[in-house]
Amino acid sequence: MAITGLIRSGGWSIMGALAMSTAVGAPEGATFKLESPGMTAGAKIPNAQVYDGFGCSGRNISPALRWSGAPAGTKSVAVTMYDPDAPTGSGWWHWVVINIPAAVSELPEGAGNASGTMPGNAIQGRTDFGTAGYGGPCPPAGDKPHRYIFTAFALKTERLDVASDASPAMIGFMINANMLAKASFTALYGR
Repeated sequence: MAITGLIRSGGWSIMGALAMSTAVGAPEGATFKLESPGMTAGAKIPNAQVYDGFGCSGRNISPALRWSGAPAGTKSVAVTMYDPDAPTGSGWWHWVVINIPAAVSELPEGAGNASGTMPGNAIQGRTDFGTAGYGGPCPPAGDKPHRYIFTAFALKTERLDVASDASPAMIGFMINANMLAKASFTALYGR
């Protein structure tokens, strides 16, 4: 398992923000990694990935993500982006992608947008914006920078059988029920 760093900012801590991967449930020595060529763990999310609305003026382009080292038995991959600091009492799901074929190891920049292309039979679930597809960060003005946790999940099933309008929480339940390993990194955004 990766040794994680600790960042303190404005009175709150981020455990693992510097870690590029976390192997959970993987055999000892296995390293399931997730990274983005356009973002650095622990750093500010670029304007290209920031939401365009709610007072934010980003480009709302989904980031490129790459993963490697999925454990044996992986039959599909899911990817999520989650903000635990959203002032909702339950966080905010910004992106949910499921049923990515196991042979795929990346999502190109823009794959989560309306004009983007998902690999194989992958589908994007509904986010807390109320629609499917990527929705970038846009925390309330004046908040401390929010943490945006990007996670790839190695799953033991080829397909999660969920309704097309399933909530992010329901999809998360199904992901966790079928997880072999997960890899995460955290990036930040505030305004």
